[in-house]
Amino acid sequence: MVLFQRCLRHLVLGQRGSNFGKQSFPTPAWTPNKIHPCQISNYGFSYYCTASAGRERTLIAVKPDGVQRRLVGQIIQRFEQRGFKLVGLKMLKAPEDLLSQHYHNLQKKSFYPYLLCYMTSGPVVVMVWEGFNVVQTSRMMVGSTNPAEAQPGTVRGDFSIHVSRNVVHASDSVAGAEREIQLWFNGRELIDWDCCDHNIVCEFTSSLSFELAHAGFDKTHLANW
Repeated sequence: MVLFQRCLRHLVLGQRGSNFGKQSFPTPAWTPNKIHPCQISNYGFSYYCTASAGRERTLIAVKPDGVQRRLVGQIIQRFEQRGFKLVGLKMLKAPEDLLSQHYHNLQKKSFYPYLLCYMTSGPVVVMVWEGFNVVQTSRMMVGSTNPAEAQPGTVRGDFSIHVSRNVVHASDSVAGAEREIQLWFNGRELIDWDCCDHNIVCEFTSSLSFELAHAGFDKTHLANW
């Protein structure tokens, strides 16, 4: 069946406008540089998410208390097991100017000096995770800012007890994630790579029919062939 699909794809998509017996397929409108919602991987006809198909990126940072308590591995494991893809990772001692930009909306709060002292007390591990609806889902996985209100099963609900030491940061919106990622990472530090399980953790249109439809062929063409 796989061999048949590949042959059919080669015949129909590789030779648009050719004659197959008495049936001639019209050449559809084609825009080579157009980015499709889904693209074909190198493994048969499976598809993987692109930005237009719901792919998002978010920033997750393990704060100094989380690093000191050796929680980095467990936090990474939760995101991997959920089905998200790690595309950026680094450990650093955050400088004050970087933190002032990251927490720009908190600078007038009375607790800001203590927050700054806390965030510069040790190294942080900063990550970029990618996947479907990752911003909202990661916020749910991390839990409420105040650990006393965080549900069991969340990172803060399981690993922290006080709001001043709440282990981890997660971007609160898609726009916020984009801003924070640009703040903490440069483009060369983010890795685009194909994950073989995208068609397992996300459901997409039947691959062969999607590809034929996108090429401009409808069921009538195939029925008459």
